[in-house]
Amino acid sequence: MPYQEAPRPPMTDALAARCERAVHVLGADGTFLSAGRASLFVLERIGYHPRLARGLGRRPWIWAVEGGYWIVARNRPLFSRFFFTRE
Repeated sequence: MPYQEAPRPPMTDALAARCERAVHVLGADGTFLSAGRASLFVLERIGYHPRLARGLGRRPWIWAVEGGYWIVARNRPLFSRFFFTRE
């Protein structure tokens, strides 16, 4: 669900500020994931190469995933021009 529509609680002002910068997953069991780890969790759950997603979630690969996420998240306008063009 979009963080702007999340009920309060569990959404707080601090969490909303964090959600502006990265994707977050709050699991039914209380687990909390953000950024690259949250993205891998979603990819595994929807069945998009689940074995690859699990493998990338382990060291040392997770460091590369988190670094890549950080670069893309902070340069969204640049990446959207090249990868998400409108036709």
